[in-house]
Amino acid sequence: MSKLRLVFVKEHQASYISHLDVMRTFQRVFPRAGLSIKHSNGFHPHPILSIVLPLPVGQSSDCEILDFESVEDSTGEGVAEALNTGMPAGLRVLDCYCVTRPVREMVNLRAQLEMEYDNGVPEGACERIREFFTQEEIFVEKRTKHKGMTELNIAPLIRSLTLTEGEGVILADAVVAAQDPGLNPALIGAAVARHLPEIAPDFVRVRRKEVYDAEMNVFR
Repeated sequence: MSKLRLVFVKEHQASYISHLDVMRTFQRVFPRAGLSIKHSNGFHPHPILSIVLPLPVGQSSDCEILDFESVEDSTGEGVAEALNTGMPAGLRVLDCYCVTRPVREMVNLRAQLEMEYDNGVPEGACERIREFFTQEEIFVEKRTKHKGMTELNIAPLIRSLTLTEGEGVILADAVVAAQDPGLNPALIGAAVARHLPEIAPDFVRVRRKEVYDAEMNVFR
């Protein structure tokens, strides 16, 4: 038996698939690919899979991570290719390898945000947003696990934020805390909408680009 880890892409139409549906997709794809994974005990055994930091619906990612246990001893070689033969559009496995690092060592994640403006970026908006995020306290509303709402100061959870203005869009490259507590990068756009409503973007796209440890080394 081997503990293995997948890195996969979630994009395009698949970005609108819920976390539970992604889990169900992998549960079905593993047997189709001829791969045997560990199941739970009991009357209704099910494949044991764990997706680290589930991606919010509507966001895309280049670095999603899924852990599982193979029934047979394996280094992960050939697993990505086998799984990709049965993957739906928008989901693609990049790599599979033996687990060597605990999930708790994933500390930071990098994401790219596209803050889109239907009528063009308002004059001075990029600089105003840049200055706004230098504050020590930036509160936004965040939904809790119990479906309530709470106020969260996101400023300490932003490690770095670089803004670039383009044609009808402000591009943000953000490194934020990944967990304990983590920050959903979409809350950066929510903070702009709440505190700078006159220059709020009409739409915000988010794509995870990479995950890191505390020293900003790529986490795998």
